[in-house]
Amino acid sequence: MVSEMIKASIRNPEYFEVLDENTNEKYCGCNQEWYKKAWKRMAGCGPTAAANIIMYYRKEIGTGKNNCVKLMNEMWEYITPTMRGVNTTNVFYKGLVSFADSKGIKLLYDAVDVPEKKEIRPAFKKIINFIKNSLENDVPLAFLNLCNGEEKLLDKWHWVTLISIEFEEDLSKAYAEILDEGMKKTINLLLWYKTTTLGGGFISFSFAE
Repeated sequence: MVSEMIKASIRNPEYFEVLDENTNEKYCGCNQEWYKKAWKRMAGCGPTAAANIIMYYRKEIGTGKNNCVKLMNEMWEYITPTMRGVNTTNVFYKGLVSFADSKGIKLLYDAVDVPEKKEIRPAFKKIINFIKNSLENDVPLAFLNLCNGEEKLLDKWHWVTLISIEFEEDLSKAYAEILDEGMKKTINLLLWYKTTTLGGGFISFSFAE
């Protein structure tokens, strides 16, 4: 018997729609290539992913590119890459929480890290359940990938925004839809988990009532 794939997704992907006011070109989420400075374009994946998360919480359909760039630059002040980028979930969530505090917003977070040493990594089931629970609560996740392994659609040392997941009940297959470079991409999450040599992590955020 062939089992059905289990799916979970955010409810309103249209909140990620971005319109370039000058060209009328449409994007899905922010793109770090929109930064003006070369260093920001090179290292700005963390604040870019954070901008996506804030975009979703603002619940605005058809955000303009100019406003996205403004938000990306603001995020840079709170999630500022070093020469090693934003290379831990801790640096990312502390920065985003500080941004929220500056706006008078209480932002809660939870994270699952995937360490470099395979023997101490969380079970894949724990990661899948963490992602699924977040998406079922209509919360997109920040995904840190330090090494993409054999998954060629991921860049190494890179943050993306995870918005949906699809997997077999026995976890023999697992795919995730992400936002990266202003577009949607589908990656093989199980392949990443099995072949990444440096790991990464996942962060879920929510507003406190």
